[in-house]
Amino acid sequence: MIEINKDIEKIKENVFFGLTAKQSISALLSLIVGSAVVLLLQNYIGLVASAYVAVPAVAPIALGGFYSYNGMSFFELWRRRIRFMFFNRPLLYVSTEDEDRAEKAKKEILKKTKDEAGLYGLKKRKGTNKMIKTVIICIVVTTMAVLYWALYGKGALR
Repeated sequence: MIEINKDIEKIKENVFFGLTAKQSISALLSLIVGSAVVLLLQNYIGLVASAYVAVPAVAPIALGGFYSYNGMSFFELWRRRIRFMFFNRPLLYVSTEDEDRAEKAKKEILKKTKDEAGLYGLKKRKGTNKMIKTVIICIVVTTMAVLYWALYGKGALR
């Protein structure tokens, strides 16, 4: 008797050292990107600091290939989390049988939702795009500051 796995979707084909093709490619890309960052920056900021700078560049690539949660990849998981955090709308069912009663019920539900949101400190998120832009600007400015310090500060070539 030949036993067959009932969950065929969980079967993975090994390509290289027990890794799938996706994992092998992400490991290779992580190695290339990490090595490039370390080799380019080690003369300016030292080996240890360049390794610390390489980690944020390598982590998303490695997580994209190896991390899986409920069948979702790392990027799909975070895409969904961001969508649910910032772009999720409440579901509202309204019957069309009696339009006057339906309008009153809708107004009551919306008022109740606004009141409850005020109680829990959950207000309509205004300026979410502004927050995202601010975070991106902070990351860019910090990166520029580190590179400036590496090139012209104490870490500069002597």
